[in-house]
Amino acid sequence: MTENILIAVAWPYANAEIHVGNLTGSHLPGDIVARYHRLKGNNVLMITGTDSHGTPVTLAADKAGKPVEEVYKFYHDGFIELFQKIGITYDLYTTTHSENHFKVSQSIFLALLKNGFLFRKTEPQWFSPGLNRFLPDRYIEGTCYICGTEGARSDQCDACGNVLDPTKLVNPKSKVEGDTSSPELRDTEHFYIDLSKLEPDVKKYLTDRADHMRDTVLGESLRKIEAEGLKPRAITRDLDWGIPVPVNDAGWETKKLYVWFEAVIGYLSAPIEWSQVSGRKDAWREWWINPKAKQFHFIGKDNIFFHTSLWPAELMGVGSAFMEIFADEEVPLILPYDVPANQFMNLEGKKISGSGNWGVWGRDALTRFDPDAIRYYLTVNMPETKDSDWDWAEFVSRNNNELVATWGNLANRVLSFCYKHWEGHVPSVDINTLRDSDLNLLAIIENGFATVGAELEAVRLRSALSEAMKLATVVNQYLDVNAPWSAVKTDKDGAAKTVYTALKAIDSLKVMFAPFLPFTCEKLHGFFGYETPIFGEQYTEDVTDSLGTHKVLRYRPSTSLRAEWKPSELKPGQKLNQPSPLFKKLENEVIDVERGRLGK
Repeated sequence: MTENILIAVAWPYANAEIHVGNLTGSHLPGDIVARYHRLKGNNVLMITGTDSHGTPVTLAADKAGKPVEEVYKFYHDGFIELFQKIGITYDLYTTTHSENHFKVSQSIFLALLKNGFLFRKTEPQWFSPGLNRFLPDRYIEGTCYICGTEGARSDQCDACGNVLDPTKLVNPKSKVEGDTSSPELRDTEHFYIDLSKLEPDVKKYLTDRADHMRDTVLGESLRKIEAEGLKPRAITRDLDWGIPVPVNDAGWETKKLYVWFEAVIGYLSAPIEWSQVSGRKDAWREWWINPKAKQFHFIGKDNIFFHTSLWPAELMGVGSAFMEIFADEEVPLILPYDVPANQFMNLEGKKISGSGNWGVWGRDALTRFDPDAIRYYLTVNMPETKDSDWDWAEFVSRNNNELVATWGNLANRVLSFCYKHWEGHVPSVDINTLRDSDLNLLAIIENGFATVGAELEAVRLRSALSEAMKLATVVNQYLDVNAPWSAVKTDKDGAAKTVYTALKAIDSLKVMFAPFLPFTCEKLHGFFGYETPIFGEQYTEDVTDSLGTHKVLRYRPSTSLRAEWKPSELKPGQKLNQPSPLFKKLENEVIDVERGRLGK
């Protein structure tokens, strides 16, 4: 039965280059799961975009001495280039700085207001006497009053992961360059969402998903609610850059929707924009009001609580009012099915740091390494349940000993041997005469679709890739026993059966590896002589609205009928194309060269 699957990925801030930790944290796992469900024939919509508002972006603009919009677009365009090169197949990669996102976010605000979940409150906020303006939370740093770590933001401590009360920050200081004045607290009025009213529903939502949410996600979320409860939280701020608050009262012209509140709304606004640019105005409803649809939210561990508790609370508070305001209907929006959040990836034993240039940056790495080599290492080393570490020696070792030796060499030597000895065609064997050993191997490979598929369904991606690689090892063992390289001289019919069986197994493994290694699997697909690709193609286009023009990344599905999650149907006698190696062996010198780049 066909399912509607929404793959919603964390929105990267437009303030820094994307590194390997970001990729393996959310973008790559989202893409792997999206590709798998496309192969299954499900209706997949994979979306996200650049988080263009918020103080990380304005801080980057201040530091660069450039307009915020110019800085956001610089990083936005770079993100799109990276995702194209490494094969993150977003059906729509957009931006929060669009007319559509403004409209949807404001409609969510009005729906919550209508339903009585918003209230106004005057509270102190940090103010800079020197700049004569209120300072957003990320413009203030100090010592965390919970764990004592210095350099905590006034709204959140990255060290202990707690949401902070800005007024309790110890030794607050302004981060604005040149601002030597001491920040002081002054009263300002803002809207708050009363999360306490929604706490019982949020707890029920979480416990209802205990059968498939990760323990690291569910446990953290429920523990925080039990320890702290869901308290009212501000959803507006005194800012120059962002989405206007949709009220007409005097004094609110300079206030904007808080980025934590509006950025997550992108998971709804992006499907709506995709529907519009695709010429299918109401198609987004298939993933948002269809109760049988499944939404997967791929994020890092620092955003777990926002996505498992605050975002569902927003949606619960909205109820059917959003549809009444936005689409003239009375139906509720559905809630996320799963939030398979990953932990962090470190680098050579240390935390990745942009300021210290301690990182492997996506676009830079792709100038020296093939995308599938990076995708492979990021998957086998994915921090699904605990932090992992990018180690350059391990990267080279796994590339050479697993990707090249186990899988790449298997595909290349069998195809090359066949191409040479059977004149560029699959051996024309009578499949009814295959031996027990041949049939046994094909049965093992066929069962692999269920085994690997079950791991992908559960978003256990490291295990899924490991199972596929184990099957490649089984095929290598089969070849070692049957040795067609020598049998071809004395028993070509027997060698033909071995080669046909191995080719059929490799053709099946190609499908299992495809979500992880799409570039080389497409190449292998072509060697087998198939004329239509496994997956579709990525492309960019410009979208123009009242805020200007923004670039989007899109995905056009393949029309291939062969691209399905099922065993190979390779025909005896099928014409092949000239094969070549899929992967490159890396020299050990790479280790020292890449380590030498760090921290400089």
